[in-house]
Order: sequence, then C-alpha cells, then structure tokens
Amino acid sequence: MSVVKSDLIKELAENYPNFLKKDLIKLFDISIYEMIEAIKRGERVELRENFSIEPRIQKARVSRNPKTNEKLNTPEKKSILFKISQEWKKRINEKE
Repeated sequence: MSVVKSDLIKELAENYPNFLKKDLIKLFDISIYEMIEAIKRGERVELRENFSIEPRIQKARVSRNPKTNEKLNTPEKKSILFKISQEWKKRINEKE
C-alpha cells in the first residue's frame, strides 16, 4: 500500500475539521519543502517519535568492475540515511 498526498490531506481534514483543506495543503507543502531544503544544506531532519533523515556523503573511491576486473574511479556522491523510531518499528512489526 502506498501513501498519496491527497489521502494524507483527506485524513488531516477529517481529524482537524476546524482547518480549511487549502490551508492543510499549504502547510503540508511548506513542511516538505523545508525538509528538502534542510537536507540540501546538509542538515539533519528529525520528527521526534517518528523518524529522522540525515544526508550522508560517500567519499570518492577506486572501485572495480566485477566482470572485467577493470578499475574505475567512482566520484563522491550524496545519499540519505532514513531512520525510523523504535515505536514505529514496533507498530509495523506487530501481528494483527
């Protein structure tokens, strides 16, 4: 099952009827935008009791093609480390 932005907004609108749907959409967009910008700046993003996202830089290295044994220079690249909270991990692994 995948989660779609419209489903999240719909759920928020049901749980918080005092907010307008367009305001919830704007809040969601701003939150996602700020998380992306923080990661671009190399900062750690943490939503307490939910998850954390941390940018990592993999150093440039000399790698090898396993088929031909040819040595290749692999450039430096960025990746993201996603860590889920212990509470979410327990919920996910619960048996229904």
